[in-house]
Amino acid sequence: MKKLLLLLNLLILFGIVQAQTLLSPSEYLGYNIGDRFTPHYKINEYCHYLFQQKQQSCVLYKYGSTSEHRDLILLYVSAADNIGNLEKIRRNNLRLAGVLKDDTAASKTAPAIVWLSFNVHGNEPASSEAAMMLLYHLLKGDNAKMNNWLQHTIVVIDPCLNPDGRDRYVNWYNSVSNRNGNISHQTREHQEPWPGGRSNHYNFDLNRDWAWQTQKESISRLKIYNEWLPQIHVDYHEQGYNSPYYFAPAAEPFHEAITPWQRSFQTVIGKNHTKYFDASNWLYFTKETFDLFYPSYGDTYPTFNGSVGMTYEQAGIGAGLKTTTESGDTLTLWDRIYHHYTTAVSTIEIAAMNYAEIVAQYQQYFSDNISGKNAIYKTYLLTTNSSEKLLPVMELLKKNGIVYGTATKTTPLKGHRYFTDKDEDVQLGKYTLAVSAQQSKGTLIRVLFEEQSILKDSNTYDITAWSLPFMFGVDCYAIKTGAINIQPYKMDKITEVKPSYGYLIPYNSFTSARMLAALLNHHIKVRTASKPFNCNGISYPEGTLIVLKSGNKEEDLVKLLNTLAAELNVQPVEVSSGFVEKGSDFGSSDVRYIKEPKVALFTGENVSATAAGEIWNLFEEQLNYPIDLLNVNDFNRLDLKQYTAIIMPDGSYKSINDKTSTERLKDFVKFGGKLILLENAVSLFNNSDWGIKLREDKSDDKAEITVKKYAERDKDALPYSIPGAIFKLQTDKTHPIWFGYDANYYSLKQNSNVYDLLKDGWNVATLNNDSYISGFCGTKIKNRLKDGLLIGNIESGDGQVIFMADDPVFRMFWENGKLLLFNAVFMVGQ
Repeated sequence: MKKLLLLLNLLILFGIVQAQTLLSPSEYLGYNIGDRFTPHYKINEYCHYLFQQKQQSCVLYKYGSTSEHRDLILLYVSAADNIGNLEKIRRNNLRLAGVLKDDTAASKTAPAIVWLSFNVHGNEPASSEAAMMLLYHLLKGDNAKMNNWLQHTIVVIDPCLNPDGRDRYVNWYNSVSNRNGNISHQTREHQEPWPGGRSNHYNFDLNRDWAWQTQKESISRLKIYNEWLPQIHVDYHEQGYNSPYYFAPAAEPFHEAITPWQRSFQTVIGKNHTKYFDASNWLYFTKETFDLFYPSYGDTYPTFNGSVGMTYEQAGIGAGLKTTTESGDTLTLWDRIYHHYTTAVSTIEIAAMNYAEIVAQYQQYFSDNISGKNAIYKTYLLTTNSSEKLLPVMELLKKNGIVYGTATKTTPLKGHRYFTDKDEDVQLGKYTLAVSAQQSKGTLIRVLFEEQSILKDSNTYDITAWSLPFMFGVDCYAIKTGAINIQPYKMDKITEVKPSYGYLIPYNSFTSARMLAALLNHHIKVRTASKPFNCNGISYPEGTLIVLKSGNKEEDLVKLLNTLAAELNVQPVEVSSGFVEKGSDFGSSDVRYIKEPKVALFTGENVSATAAGEIWNLFEEQLNYPIDLLNVNDFNRLDLKQYTAIIMPDGSYKSINDKTSTERLKDFVKFGGKLILLENAVSLFNNSDWGIKLREDKSDDKAEITVKKYAERDKDALPYSIPGAIFKLQTDKTHPIWFGYDANYYSLKQNSNVYDLLKDGWNVATLNNDSYISGFCGTKIKNRLKDGLLIGNIESGDGQVIFMADDPVFRMFWENGKLLLFNAVFMVGQ
């Protein structure tokens, strides 16, 4: 009996010891970390296990889910006292930032918040493996240095920002790789198929979506991010497998809104990394390639929100489990994991060593914002006669934690007007959004509203223009001086309609387009006025939607209209007769019936995955309108007669770049189809009998030969570069593609494509000599982008060809182009 009791006591004691022993990732997963890629669900399972074992020093929080229903999680790791007061620390941090205003004074004796974001690009998977390794060592509790660091830091770890993309890559790789990986670059495991794992479900690059928040993952992540506003943020990436490791300080250009301290502390962090990399004889580089300019990256967005934001890049894209580099070395997944783990540990270390200075500088940053110390303009007034055009602006401001209101001008006031680029007397429209730059988000406001980006070095990694007024197509005045009384913005009250002869629905924004799509989805018969008209003493522009009782079930129609009106904030107007005082009556041939389009989108090899993804996302998430994704490689087997509209996004289309295929597309148009060509897809029909002709470059580069220096070869290419610049288009406002638009349209150009004017067709939008507005555009490109065609419409047989040289829905944040694409599909040719 004594032996039995002794045995039980030993078993109990052994169980306690076992329970207190934390399993490493390798022990938990059943394979050595670095031997294979871990599926996302197992990463999350391990994180849940760590939380269950170490709740005194760790909190796990689910902050959202992806389009493919994978959980998005964060883990907060710190000393037990900090974890016990996590909410108090968060609230204190917001007091330091001036976001939370209550009766409690902010304490500067607070830990620094270090936020580490892993695996935003799915096919850069080493960082999520490193995240598990980092979590284990931070929580294991046997490292005195780490324990001390956690006294002075809250470490927030997002183990995978892009689960859908990661699993697309990992599941593919695990299905095609050799058992232990193959170093040969020719093997299948190193040749990732379309669309690749870089992007999310909708083929979006989530690292370009921080400010715009068009994607589900971004919306969820930035909501919780702005509830914390950390002092340090690191975005983990991989680059080509021949590159050494990259870490801060970043490359020029630094945006001028970045403070000297933010710049200098990047160097402090980078030098701490070199201590570990030099000791291990690892190669690295700094101050090259990865700049801090475009505001929607995982390094710049945190920077413009008070953080020291950084990108870390490990060699690894296309490397699989292992590969040989150009220097003859073997790069393994373990190497990639350990390098990322090292910079993560180094970042936490240097933050803990300097936590008091970091917190003090953080508070000063927001104090300067609130006082308007660095604000060029004190207030921005976005003004329009259409309340619907302000809805997406307000949505974006809310997502970014920017406070706004409205204003009524009571005294003479001058401001810089965006649409004329002149200082003028302020003339407010019926609806105005007022945004003061003197608030916690002042720096972000300054960056998002800037009309002209100042570039010290134009070798940038991304676009160089994004100004909100041009993006949304809403006129704006920037005010330097003058007291403006900003009041809460109140939405117009939507009143319910009653049974009547018919209803008029304003068509003046993408919100109106969403309402039209919803009505068509419910098979409601909708008409549109092709010319302006007057009804009941009110003027209505072309494009106005007309829904009549005739042909629709009255009870269902009224109920649906009221539901959609309340949901979208669009006010229908009752009419008691089909007779109008001026213009065409509702039975006229000028009032056209809108047929429900059957829409297809080309996808697949040689089609830009991101360009196709934008359109897919637009139809599925914002319009909720059906769209068929067709694999362009199956072109010869497709029944095109099923569709009334086919959209061809940017791409080379090698699989259909032959006479037989192009003739099939021409027949599709001839017999009533609508073909919409975007960006480089237009070149498929260059010099065709449709009359589309890419303008030749007539500049004479042979006139003068200069001696070039090899070391300046990157700068020599700048005259031919256009990373993203804004141009004002001259438009034919009578064309249906411009239904719902005001006088101005601004396009974001990323290529030099411009076409000759059509002899037989509609020149819908052109450039003139003064079209350039802002952003970097090389001299050779700028000289080319004059007096040419950007948007054209050709009637062929019973169908339509519409082509656009630029991407109207770029990254889904170019809001003013969404209606343009919608009109091409739904309005043209009706």
